[in-house]
Amino acid sequence: MQVFNVEGMSCGHCVKAITAAVQAGDPAASVRVDLAAKEVGVESSLTADQVIALIRDEGYSVKLA
Repeated sequence: MQVFNVEGMSCGHCVKAITAAVQAGDPAASVRVDLAAKEVGVESSLTADQVIALIRDEGYSVKLA
C-alpha cells in the first residue's frame, strides 16, 4: 500500500472525491482515507506519480508520505 499526505481534506465529500478520482484511474483500487492524519492509503496498480496526479486534479496538495 502506498501512503500519501494530502492537505485540504476536511469532510466526507473530500473522501468521496479522492476515492472516486483514484478509482477512475484504477477501478480495482482500494482507497483508505484518514482525515485526522491527512493520509490516503492506496492499494493499486497505479504508480505513485499517477495517484498524485489524480488527487491533484481534484484540487488537493499531495505528496508521498
